[in-house]
Amino acid sequence: MIEINEVAGTVTQRLDGNEETFALGSREGFEIVSKAWLRAGWDAKHLYTFTWFGRPVIQLPEDLLRVQEVIYDLKPDVVFETGFAHGGSAIFYASLMKLMGKGRMVAVDIEIRPHNRAAVEAHELYPLITMIEGDSVAPDTVAEVKKEVGDAETVLVLLDANHSRDHVRKELEAYAPLVSVGSYIVACDGIMKQVVGGRATDDDWDVNNPQTAVQEFLADHPEFELGQPDFKFDESGECSPITYFVNGWLKRVR
Repeated sequence: MIEINEVAGTVTQRLDGNEETFALGSREGFEIVSKAWLRAGWDAKHLYTFTWFGRPVIQLPEDLLRVQEVIYDLKPDVVFETGFAHGGSAIFYASLMKLMGKGRMVAVDIEIRPHNRAAVEAHELYPLITMIEGDSVAPDTVAEVKKEVGDAETVLVLLDANHSRDHVRKELEAYAPLVSVGSYIVACDGIMKQVVGGRATDDDWDVNNPQTAVQEFLADHPEFELGQPDFKFDESGECSPITYFVNGWLKRVR
């Protein structure tokens, strides 16, 4: 249970018989309130309320901005994403690459519905987007993706399809080899672990989620490290980009 006192600028957390009070603006206070906001937003279907350049984008805006920071820093030749849905995130990443004058988007989904395909094909950013239909972990699909990515020098991979532990683990194994040193493979929707008990959740989400898959993958792949991208946007070092915790950022270090 948490109690927010806006007048005093504090948040109090009562957990397992212990009570702690933090300043709202502290790292601890901000993290507690952020987790509550994530749960409230999940139940309210907040992430379904956004579009980008006319296409629905089922993402939290702060996550999109964080990925934007990474894309601008890396300036990748290819951004590859599993999970296409309405095409909004593909349009978002393509718009960034259009502005930078570098890069293209490759997206795969087990089913690209005809109306979504038609809308993206009619979009002004479509020349920067390649759509591949198929199960993201099927050998034929993986081979097609690798052929499409080709010998691109810098590749960023975003996993945003089926979020079960087993599926994400298979995606990590399949697509991690595409990631260039210094770039990332990102397991999205770790939020599942935080919203157990909420609307349309399953009881096993506390373990059956991308974060668990990431930990299992790391145990076998020392060439990757888990951590938030490091941006020097706050010289004091006190900024707290807490919303990173909903995604698993795996950086290839060798």
